[in-house]
Amino acid sequence: MSKELGKSSYDCDICKESFLEESKFNLHKQIHAGEQQYPCDICGKSFHHGRNLTKHKHIHTGKKPFICDICGKSFSQSCNLTKHKRIHTGEKPYHCDICGKSFSRYDFLAIHIRIHTADKQYHCDICGKSFYQEGNLTQHKRVHTGEKPYSCDICGKSFSVSSSLTAHKRIHTGEKPYHCDICGKSFYQGSNLTTHRRVHGGDKPYHCDICGKSFSRGGKLTTHICVHTGEKPYHCTICGRSFSVHSSFTNHKRIHTGEKPYHCTICGRSFFVLSCLSKHKRIHTGDKP
Repeated sequence: MSKELGKSSYDCDICKESFLEESKFNLHKQIHAGEQQYPCDICGKSFHHGRNLTKHKHIHTGKKPFICDICGKSFSQSCNLTKHKRIHTGEKPYHCDICGKSFSRYDFLAIHIRIHTADKQYHCDICGKSFYQEGNLTQHKRVHTGEKPYSCDICGKSFSVSSSLTAHKRIHTGEKPYHCDICGKSFYQGSNLTTHRRVHGGDKPYHCDICGKSFSRGGKLTTHICVHTGEKPYHCTICGRSFSVHSSFTNHKRIHTGEKPYHCTICGRSFFVLSCLSKHKRIHTGDKP
């Protein structure tokens, strides 16, 4: 038993995986002992516990009996529904004892803890940057290679990481699963909800060291600094026009490409920018700005 991280942890001496709960540690040890008593009669895979076999069979049947009462999304396992609901509530019950950072899932906390305890053993052979996880190194290398293996089946846009594709698809579906518990406003991405909550708290942690102005988002500070420097780092290779804000540059390029990624789910009309889609939807809903 280890005493790291300010609490007892149970460490597997075979694979070095750590557990905070003894019960989970005991279950894990059975993997190495080979005690798999419950085989699936469809694919032959075996499990240590009958309940795990029951959950597994949902893969074959497609059954998703656990339904979110907020957005209607369904899951094959109750634990996945519990994790999903934290998207809506913002609950983060797993806390790092070292730095206090909180997480919605235990596995996210376990990954984070390596920042404090583990070496960065995965090194990029191009730039030398190091990572705690091999998966993060794989994602990082796409910066150098330009690889974007995750493609949107609606508009064809590609991404280097799957989470970016997931967030992007919500532009097409209109899904906004992240809800502010103060004002009810909804967002496509959790990071946008985090930023929005600062509106209620008045938190502006990003400060301009030139004029002292503060911002709730780091991106807004970066854009603001261009006011002082006059820098316009985003250049259109087609017409030569330059922009200080990346989002403005992205919107501008669509003039040349004709891309209209924002689609109205009611009438099918498409738009260059999200703000135009938002205004258009009021025609259908009757909402006033």
